[in-house]
Amino acid sequence: MAAKLIALACFRSEGYGDLSPRPHYPSMPSYPKGKGVSTQESSSVEQGSSPPEAEAATFSVFGMTCSACAGSVEKAVKRLPGIREAVVDVLNNKAQVLFYPTFVNEETIRETIEDVGFEATLIEDQMNERATQVCRIHINGMTCTSCSSTIESALQAIHGVQKAQVALATEEAEVQYDPKIVSYTQILESVEDTGFEAILISSGEDISKIALEVDGCRTDHSMRIIKESLQALPGVQDINVSPELNKISLSYKPDMTGPRNFINVIESTGSKRFQARIYPEGGVRETHRKDEIKQYYRSFMWSLIFTIPVFLTSMVFMYIPGIKNAFDTKVVNMLSVGMVLRWVLSTPVQFIIGRRFYIGAYKALRHGSANMDVLIALGTNAAYFFSVYSVLRAATSKDFKGTDFFETSAMLISFILLGKYLEVLAKGKTSAAIAKLMDLAPETATLLTLDSEGNVMNEEEIDSRLIQKNDVIKIIPGAKVASDGFVIWGQSHVNESMITGEARPIAKRKGDTVIGGTVNENGVLHIKATRVGSESALSQIVRLVESAQLAKAPVQKFADRISKFFVPLVIILSFSTWLAWFLAGKFHWYPKSWIPSSLDSFELALQFGISVMVIACPCALGLATPTAVMVGTGVGASEGVLIKGGKALESAHKVNCIVFDKTGTLTVGKPVVVNRRLLRNMLLQEFLELTAATEVNSEHPLAKAVVEYAKKFREDEENPVWPEARDFVSITGHGVKAIVRNKEIIVGNKSLMLSHNIAIPMDAEEILAEAERMAQTGILVSIDREVVGVLAISDPLKPGAEEAISILKSMKIKSIMVTGDNWGTANSIAKEVGIETVVAEAKPEQKSEKVKDLQASGYIVAMVGDGINDSPALVAADVGMAIGAGTDIAIEAADIVLMKSNLEDVITAIDLSRRTFFHIRLNYIWALGYNLLGIPIAAGVLFPSTGFRLPPWIAGAAMAASSVSVVCCSLLLKYYKRPKKLDNLEIRGIKIE
Repeated sequence: MAAKLIALACFRSEGYGDLSPRPHYPSMPSYPKGKGVSTQESSSVEQGSSPPEAEAATFSVFGMTCSACAGSVEKAVKRLPGIREAVVDVLNNKAQVLFYPTFVNEETIRETIEDVGFEATLIEDQMNERATQVCRIHINGMTCTSCSSTIESALQAIHGVQKAQVALATEEAEVQYDPKIVSYTQILESVEDTGFEAILISSGEDISKIALEVDGCRTDHSMRIIKESLQALPGVQDINVSPELNKISLSYKPDMTGPRNFINVIESTGSKRFQARIYPEGGVRETHRKDEIKQYYRSFMWSLIFTIPVFLTSMVFMYIPGIKNAFDTKVVNMLSVGMVLRWVLSTPVQFIIGRRFYIGAYKALRHGSANMDVLIALGTNAAYFFSVYSVLRAATSKDFKGTDFFETSAMLISFILLGKYLEVLAKGKTSAAIAKLMDLAPETATLLTLDSEGNVMNEEEIDSRLIQKNDVIKIIPGAKVASDGFVIWGQSHVNESMITGEARPIAKRKGDTVIGGTVNENGVLHIKATRVGSESALSQIVRLVESAQLAKAPVQKFADRISKFFVPLVIILSFSTWLAWFLAGKFHWYPKSWIPSSLDSFELALQFGISVMVIACPCALGLATPTAVMVGTGVGASEGVLIKGGKALESAHKVNCIVFDKTGTLTVGKPVVVNRRLLRNMLLQEFLELTAATEVNSEHPLAKAVVEYAKKFREDEENPVWPEARDFVSITGHGVKAIVRNKEIIVGNKSLMLSHNIAIPMDAEEILAEAERMAQTGILVSIDREVVGVLAISDPLKPGAEEAISILKSMKIKSIMVTGDNWGTANSIAKEVGIETVVAEAKPEQKSEKVKDLQASGYIVAMVGDGINDSPALVAADVGMAIGAGTDIAIEAADIVLMKSNLEDVITAIDLSRRTFFHIRLNYIWALGYNLLGIPIAAGVLFPSTGFRLPPWIAGAAMAASSVSVVCCSLLLKYYKRPKKLDNLEIRGIKIE
């Protein structure tokens, strides 16, 4: 959690600084000097030194009960000098503070928290929370679940590795490890030791990486000079040089330096004869995928060149009289020209083109497991070496009439290579969602250079990958936003639908945050980059989708269990088949007429045995679940529904009860004052000023609604100055009080007034009752212990909420509302949307208890919420769905994130999970049904009654086709359409926001 809080703190601290107005010059915009940098940082920068480094401290804070408590702690800490950011986690009773030790220390921060009224303790061993790092590895050479299980077992056996997941479909591993005990290089070595190639994608360290191509570097000495120049830069962690590729790879801290600095250093080194640019290469996965496709295609074509003549000489030419005589010409004794030709042509296919199967089988057997390669190697070797035996017998005998099976081994390998080629092509399409997400980022950006006054001096078009933190970027109408950041000049509307799913363009002006990859609609914007590279919202979403595709669904365990015994069982069945048919022929248990004229009983038995061995396909079983999960999570991402892995998908398709939070979930989540009543003669403006001056110190949403309402009655509405409030006190769950203009102001609910012995007039009681009936929240305002007014606050219901609940009912899903709001408001909202079961005035832990009670009653429960107070219930539920994502997507604690904040996406998520699991079941029917039917047919079950038998080469083609069919079945999910009932909502004119 601490890491998540740090990530959130960094984002918030970068986003807002001094937004006060500055004079504008006639032709060029001006910006606040030192925007987004604290006073301490500005001074150190101006003096030419590096800014002071912030330290992090975590405190245990006891006594907090709600977000208002957390807000008061945050506000008190932030008032201290030298505080960069403070984030309070009310659920885990923790406060994370980033501070500058030259201005403030941990003890002062702790005392400040205690002054607010809470008990605070410094957590000394913060490193324990960050002891885990996650590295991602691309693994080449896996063919079935046996391979992935072998690697997973090897990784989990390493001391210091806490968790390891290996995904066959993505060919990647995700390893959680303790960097104090084991390094990622040892993890890579462990994978290599199991016989597979391992390529590091990311090590989990807090650094960024970039590769640069350097032109003009002709000698090792030049490359060494460049390396030494780069090493002198602050923030550079590691440099790897590849002179033969003119390539330099750097690891660096993005807070201290960036790629443009590296290029400047390189190009200013050595009399400016060097030129540098970003190395032209795609991602590791995509590069490997293309190489793999080319490799299989090349192997298949070479195999075809040799296999076609083998096939023609054994299957076609033998029935053409003139050609048949030529191939039957004897070379030595009974050895014919056709035999020699088939032996010569099939040998390269068996040992050169088929070398990969020998290597794969050796690696598997060396580690005590058996995979698809073992079956292929055994089957083709049996056919090839029996054929060699037949050739040698024919060469040494004058009456031997044996048959060779060279075409069996050659055609088997050819068909399997074709199947693998088609499979890799199809698998590449399953991860198309990630490629689409990455394509959202623009290729170029317009970098602005500012003078000391903040005026624009120069514009330069750069590669968007060269953007560094705190750069000022110009975004013209119609262009994509090049980086996460905030607006420092200009006004426009930005279409954020590709990230948040919100179709309506969002108005942006000075101080508003923007997300990289979104589209600027009209005006020109100047933004300051705050999160670049791997820190950006787009990168976080990509990582989330990649992690989801890597995570195994529980149903995958079924395939994993089968795979442990599958290959050994097939080998036993194959040997038993051969032995049964051989003994039956030896002891004449079937008539000789069954034996084809070109074979004898031994050869017939051998063909049945080989067919059984090569028709069995462990690949199809291994690909059944992960390929469907990959496509399903990718489709979800394109629909604005981020599903965090196979477990969430599997649980969601079983959901039969959904628990909804009210505020921000069923309602818009932005309370507004809809009515006010004064109970004594006084100026409305004075009443609102006194109320707003008291409420402005509170972080509560209702307090913010009151302040926003009061602003409308002030001429300086944009940035009003309220009267000073002294002795401010926040009473959790009730309201606030303070002294304003020497008057005691109390703002809160009925119980707060009664606890202060303040009489509530009958008029006020009637207004409160009426507000409750209309699903509004009534707030009383007392001045000097007399109730003088009532404010009615409403949180509007989300358009389409009633229809969404109705659709869920038609899907046989029970809907329940659990809220912390009062019973009157909760019942009114529930009645309006059609929810029958309501739990109101529930604290966070009571929401969690309600979820557990429903689970104990036999329900599969999904919790839909949006606030930190919903987190216990989100965790307790079988499926947690977070409403509202945007730029903080990576820190959401739910299983499914609904990026558009739409209730319709709850339906989409459940429907998509049901469709995905329909395809998973279909895949298992393909895979298991194929093996259950194919193996007996290959073993000759139909041969006695129908005379039908499956030649080994056809069995091999069928095996290859089974994997392709499973992947193609998963790919059909790409054409998923959300339920038509949701489209009908739009037809009726209901806009879901």
